[in-house]
Amino acid sequence: MDPQAYRELMRHQAGAVTLISTGVHGNRTGLIATAVCSLTDTPPTLLICVNESASAHDLIAETGSFCVNLLCPRHKQLVDVFTGKTGLAGEARFDDTLWQTLDTGAPVLKDALATFDCKVADTKKVSTHTIYIGEVQAGGARETDDPLVYFRSGFV
Repeated sequence: MDPQAYRELMRHQAGAVTLISTGVHGNRTGLIATAVCSLTDTPPTLLICVNESASAHDLIAETGSFCVNLLCPRHKQLVDVFTGKTGLAGEARFDDTLWQTLDTGAPVLKDALATFDCKVADTKKVSTHTIYIGEVQAGGARETDDPLVYFRSGFV
């Protein structure tokens, strides 16, 4: 299938918007992604797909950890920050009042809809992406918030 035709088809799959964060204070980065999936509950495991060109790609491998932060509609400004629309990169994207750490030391968004603090358990390279399989070490959720969803090239 033609890659453009495939991208057009994938626009119709709604996906939860996540901010995948990694690193330690002074050397943190992150990216916005919808390619996140639960894998198993025993042990609690999920997977993320990260493009090799993303700033977080190599840092996830180096630190052996990442956090999946499920976003809410109030986080649209963070989407702009972590997709590069504001011109900020790396550590400059992090406002310390919004972030904390849990078990792995990866950055965790304090007011995320839900967070999954993961240590890398396995990897698989597929074309331009690496699938990082993360064993969830800690997490939390806010029961009263709604998710930010990406659908047909926009946020709903």
